[in-house]
Amino acid sequence: MASKTLRITLTRSMIGLSPKQEATVRALGLRRMNQRVMHEDTATVRGMIAKVPHVLRVSHEA
Repeated sequence: MASKTLRITLTRSMIGLSPKQEATVRALGLRRMNQRVMHEDTATVRGMIAKVPHVLRVSHEA
């Protein structure tokens, strides 16, 4: 069975984020605006996304 993946895009600048929020975005592998990364759909990644939903766009990949 194929595992599901998430496409995560940084839509806003990290300027003005708290240091913890910035560290969360960087831990997801995002450095620049409009950069996209792919991650497995796990509880850990979902928790990280939940901490900074206002700067990310998440879409599901089959």
